Amino acid sequence: MTDRKLALDAWESLFRAQHELFTEMNADFDHSDLAQAEYDVLLTVTRSPEMSARLRDVTANMLISQPSVSRLVDRMVTRGLVTKCPDPDDGRGALITATDAGARAFRSVATVHGRSIAARMSVLDDDELRVLRDLAQKLRGR
Repeated sequence: MTDRKLALDAWESLFRAQHELFTEMNADFDHSDLAQAEYDVLLTVTRSPEMSARLRDVTANMLISQPSVSRLVDRMVTRGLVTKCPDPDDGRGALITATDAGARAFRSVATVHGRSIAARMSVLDDDELRVLRDLAQKLRGR
């Protein structure tokens, strides 16, 4: 049986580390044309085949509610970062596709953000990074 106090201590440490890293990495977006939430949408979309993803898949990867993601995507359509069209395989769904401008904006920030992540994670060696990745996946049920 898991030690309850240890579980709570581990959770608090994990939560605080994530919060501190997330807060520090917000600076990666200070001089960008993208907000962090827009970057997160484009991360899912640009990694998908033909730079298109179902809105429900974008929502599943976000830390905000489905209505908030829908509004965000609509703003991104207005800004010319993505397009949105009906999903031919799901009459209630939508496909989100990165525009050339959206893909360029994403790549520009991704370079800076990737370096920032690597620098912050460099306090761990490769074996520790693998353990961290595997433990996080286990906690997420994968």
